Amino acid sequence: MERGGPAAGGSVCMCQTVFPAHANHRGELGAGQLLKWMDATACLAAEKHAGVSCVTASMDDIQFEEAARVGQIITIKAKVNRAFKTSMEVGIKVTVQDVLTNVEKMVSVAYATYVAKPVGAGKVLSTEDHLEYTLAIERRRIRLGYEQVFQNLMQESNKEGDYCEEDTVSTELTHVQSIELVQPPHANHHGNTFGGQIMAWMETVASISASRLCRSYPILKSVNMFKFWGPSVVGDRLVFNAIVNNTFQNSVEVGVRVEAYNCEEWIKDQARHINSAFLIFKAVNDKGELLTFPRIKPTTKDGMRRYRGAIARRRIRLARYCWIKIWTHEEGDVLSLKVEMQVKIPSHLAFSLLSDFTLRQQWDKHFLTCEVLQAVNEDEKIYYVTSPPITGHKPRDFVILVSQRQPCKPSEPYVVAVKSVTLMSMPPSSEYCRSEVLCAGFQIYSDCNSSCTVCYFNQVTSGVMPYLAANLTGSSKSIEDTALECIKFLELKGRRY
Repeated sequence: MERGGPAAGGSVCMCQTVFPAHANHRGELGAGQLLKWMDATACLAAEKHAGVSCVTASMDDIQFEEAARVGQIITIKAKVNRAFKTSMEVGIKVTVQDVLTNVEKMVSVAYATYVAKPVGAGKVLSTEDHLEYTLAIERRRIRLGYEQVFQNLMQESNKEGDYCEEDTVSTELTHVQSIELVQPPHANHHGNTFGGQIMAWMETVASISASRLCRSYPILKSVNMFKFWGPSVVGDRLVFNAIVNNTFQNSVEVGVRVEAYNCEEWIKDQARHINSAFLIFKAVNDKGELLTFPRIKPTTKDGMRRYRGAIARRRIRLARYCWIKIWTHEEGDVLSLKVEMQVKIPSHLAFSLLSDFTLRQQWDKHFLTCEVLQAVNEDEKIYYVTSPPITGHKPRDFVILVSQRQPCKPSEPYVVAVKSVTLMSMPPSSEYCRSEVLCAGFQIYSDCNSSCTVCYFNQVTSGVMPYLAANLTGSSKSIEDTALECIKFLELKGRRY
């Protein structure tokens, strides 16, 4: 693996040729090996930014789009997107290039959270405290709506009666346990186990579990809810328990739980839960055709809970990964939302269509009316927008300033920025609830001459959380539906130019 040359703070690029030792029986790069490389590259970026050692706290859901084969070149770019007091988000982009054709394809885009290990004297947080602090924001967001909505989804799946006793396989037949001893090559110079190594071990045990249903070699397609709840060190025994939670025609969800023991804990059977995740696999035959997984039968109360939970998580996955990806971050009483869309029109056309807010009513149902109040200059306009009422609430209205900026360099995006302003000629009225846009807008990146990536950003206060909670947890698809309508609108209008 080669490290790229000097880059901006917190940015690292690594390249690796896929050799037979990295590949499976099909000659494809093993998912576990790729996860190790991704974690190592992201950790280097985090440490370059922080100037101290860092450890993995969590990985956002990872989706694998392409497989790399022996002889091809994997490029992994990692960059610190945002740093907080004790943690930072690192974006990871993985591409594969065929050296013969020079064709490059996207393998995966992922986001990871790393925490810095403090150095020097003085009172500092332990590694466990740092991990808890990092995960606190995510747990708080989840508590705002996820638990109740998740239970509702599980109850809905129970009412649907999709569980059938006929032609099923007991989940107990898919249970696999593996034990690994953490040795120095598995850890960093502080003795903490590499997060990527744990990911690779988890992928191995989960793959074995899935293979017991399909009598083939499963292919990892995505990793969901990957969290590190605590550290492990050299000398620990790591126990990996994997079991199939549910199957869905051509895919299977495997849950993996990782527990750690030191020598004393091993004797006393006192486990430390350090990690868990859900891995989704598919399987193909020799012709490359997708195989069908048999239905499974939960045999315990906990098995039924996991069976229902898999159905709920699948609904969330289906909503999140079509042409749209959604990320959230909460800090204080401000929720930041990012929606990324792939659109098949040139970036300059998308910019022209998205910067004219009078057209937004054609694709955004949250815009009831929109009129231009004032043209400040060629690149800035003030709009008055009304939104339809939600049950139990008044309709909302906004006075917003929309600014548009074209890129100065080819690598820079087009920008459409939005924020609320005060206009004396348009004071609040009793008919509407005057609302505020803290910071919102679009960034439009050119992918090629005929396609672009549209990123929508919005910062909202906690008062808007009731409107978004269901969207973020999967019971409602308002965000996804709006994004899909935006894509349809842009591509339809784009074809007319």
